[in-house]
Amino acid sequence: MTQVAAPARRAANSNVMAGFARFGLAARGFSYLVIGWLAVEIARGHGHEQANQKGALADLARHSYGLTLLWLLGLGFAAYSIWRLSEAAFGVTGEGRKAGPRIQSLFRGIAYAVLCVTTFSFIAGRPGQDQSQQQATFTARLLRHTGGQWLVAIVGLAVVAVGIALIVEGVTRTFTKHLRMRELRGATRTAVVRLGMVGTIARGAVFALAGGLVVDAAITVNPQRSTGLDGALRTLADRAYGPWILGAFAAGLIAFGLYGFACARWART
Repeated sequence: MTQVAAPARRAANSNVMAGFARFGLAARGFSYLVIGWLAVEIARGHGHEQANQKGALADLARHSYGLTLLWLLGLGFAAYSIWRLSEAAFGVTGEGRKAGPRIQSLFRGIAYAVLCVTTFSFIAGRPGQDQSQQQATFTARLLRHTGGQWLVAIVGLAVVAVGIALIVEGVTRTFTKHLRMRELRGATRTAVVRLGMVGTIARGAVFALAGGLVVDAAITVNPQRSTGLDGALRTLADRAYGPWILGAFAAGLIAFGLYGFACARWART
């Protein structure tokens, strides 16, 4: 009986994790749709909320249905975090127990656990300091310490490296290894791959730009230059032809949001 029950338990646990993964990926996709829309508003000169996850929460909170969506997002971020942390503990699907993918899942799990806490803080009416100012404050604290300038520069370069890796992933379509491609056919397959390419490249470019601002903060010893995703997008808006470039980035982030919904349906979990 025990030998029969063990595979059944493993299958049940796998189904639970798959459910967490789909719910979490859908929540991530929705958050990027809202961020992309906020970037569109900035490009049009009407954006007041931050173009990042916290700005997305603030934008949703203003609507009559906002509380329901915030609850769904918070639970979705929690599900995504649990899924990624389980991968860090037990191995990534298709990657076995390789250290690299497990470490990536660990950091993703922690990041979305923070987003989960941030979301429920909004629900509780304690939004706290905006993300851009939080990052500038954190950077300022690091810069005060001996060797802090080098540490900030290293962090910035690491974020740039992540951005470049995402761009390469989008160009080479290696993200498809995380999808059940055999189930995708015809126009659906083409649409999902194109959304993945455009979205991943745009996301990588924004990450690289945000990391570049962190490096710039280290070089100039000016923490106010380190302003995260929102600061990176607003930096584009202030340049010649910036609104047009920002509009392209916004379209890319929206594409990534739509790709997130496709992941919720066809991801290998």
